[in-house]
Amino acid sequence: MASMLLDIVTAERLMYSEEVEGVVAPGAAGVLGILPGHAPLLTSLAPGELLITKDGERTEIAVSGGFLEMLRNRVVVLADTAEQAEEIDLERAEDALRRAEERVATADSAMDLQRALSAMRRSRARIAVARRRRRSPLPGGPGGQPPA
Repeated sequence: MASMLLDIVTAERLMYSEEVEGVVAPGAAGVLGILPGHAPLLTSLAPGELLITKDGERTEIAVSGGFLEMLRNRVVVLADTAEQAEEIDLERAEDALRRAEERVATADSAMDLQRALSAMRRSRARIAVARRRRRSPLPGGPGGQPPA
């Protein structure tokens, strides 16, 4: 099957560098899918889940924003932060979501509201990735689909 190189880089580390079959990313203007041979692309990322398909299995990574570039069959994600499910402390992420929801409800200015909403989106992405991982091991490995 055709593949492309995916590099996910944060300020702290190169967190992922593998040949993959596909990437679904939370673009700032909506979710976008990238397959090998995709046209050149540069976009900003919103907080959300980055889904990677490799060898028929899916891996999920929570990203808090950043940029994605597709060029010459190579995807580079420059993420503000990126975490795999096993790196996420679910209880801490749930606490952060509660705090963000409280800040949304009590925001005094538009800037405070935007910051709180962004924190809420980051927390929700982290929780979704962590919970999905904890529901595995299912057929198909991490992120596998539950049986019907």
